[in-house]
This record gives sequence, C-alpha cells and structure tokens, in this order.
Amino acid sequence: MNWLKMIEQFNLLSVIARILLAMLLGGCIGMERQKSKRSAGFRTHILVCVGSCMTALIGLFVWTQMGHVGDPLRISAQVISGIGFLGVGTILVKGHDHITGLTTAAGLWTTAAIGIACGYGFYWGALMGTLVVTITTAILYKFESRGRKKNRKRYIYLEVEGTALLNEYIDWLNHDLRARSITIVAPYTAIGGNVGLEVVIPLAGNEDRDAVLRLLREKDGVAFAMENVRNVE
Repeated sequence: MNWLKMIEQFNLLSVIARILLAMLLGGCIGMERQKSKRSAGFRTHILVCVGSCMTALIGLFVWTQMGHVGDPLRISAQVISGIGFLGVGTILVKGHDHITGLTTAAGLWTTAAIGIACGYGFYWGALMGTLVVTITTAILYKFESRGRKKNRKRYIYLEVEGTALLNEYIDWLNHDLRARSITIVAPYTAIGGNVGLEVVIPLAGNEDRDAVLRLLREKDGVAFAMENVRNVE
C-alpha cells in the first residue's frame, strides 16, 4: 500500500504516525502501571515514550537536512543512559532489604527504547516490545508473587540484657534462625544496659509466624521480643 511506503520514509505523515504510535504504546504500558498504583503511571510513560521518539526524529531530521552528514543515532544514544536518572526516582528502599520500584524503573527504560524504535520507524519491533512488556508486568508478576509467599519474612524487634553475650545472640540468630538482617539500634525502652536489635527472619512455607516470637522470648537474656511495627509486612 502507498501509505505504508510513505510512513516508512521520513516525511510529515511518518513523523505524525511515529509520534502518535509512541503515545499509544507508552500509554498501554503506563496504563498497567497506573492500575497497579506505581509511582510512574500513565502520563509518565507517554512522555518518556514520546520524548524518546522525538530524539530519534530530531536525529533523522538533522541528518537529512545536512545531506546525510553526521550520526543520526547519537542523540538517541544519550536517552538510553539518561533515562536511568528518571528510573532511580521510582526505586524505594523499605525497611532492611525490601526494595520496590525496580520493575517500574526497568519499564521506563524499556519504554524509552520503544519510543526510539518508533522514531526510527521500527514499527514491528516497537509493537512486539510493548506486547512483551505488558505481558511481563501484567501477567508474569503472579509467578513472582507466588515465590514471595513461599518465602515470607518476619520483622522482629528484641532487646538483649547487656552486651556481654551480644555476639553470642547474633551468632544464634544467624545460624539457628537464618536471620537475613540484624541491625543494632537504640533500645525502645529506658532500661539501662539493654541493647536493641532489629531482625529480619525468613519463614519457609507454612511455618508458624508466632513460633519465632515464642522461641525468642524463651531465650535466656532476651528482655522481650515483639513484631517490629516499623517494618511489618
């Protein structure tokens, strides 16, 4: 078809088609992120995709105006590295080792690549990329969620009476309870000599959540142990 040949070339029609396609594809990815209530949502993904598309179009425009002199890929190449700064803003560290926003950050980076593909007229690549991203974020996360449920974590705060046996308690938490993270903090109470510990303990399968607390409370030298409300799951 004549219109297909026209949008494959660099002209006014192809510029309009590529920008609109970038807007559509960015919106498809952003809509899923918005539905999941992520920090980067519908409008952000549209802007990233259209902006990346524009860098490719600017490179092509300058290249054609200068008589095919220069590198039309140079401007777009900076987008791939520069989009990382935007992605960092979506990553949050909660509690000890709990990090969120990595998928959204990766999605923004991929959305930028899709926008560049639109700008250069790589339509099929942009469409397939959008399809894969949508499937990954909307469907495949369920398999990851199942794995997380099997490996639950318990956030515990406990106070140890004095520092004499502190290293022994830490070794016990590491070896017997497989603690992932142990942080020494100021004690919540005003009892002199007590040492506060914030601990992350993994729970395998259907392991009893309360059993961990009972075990800690029965340990000699432990003043008390409780759910760490500041990092509860």
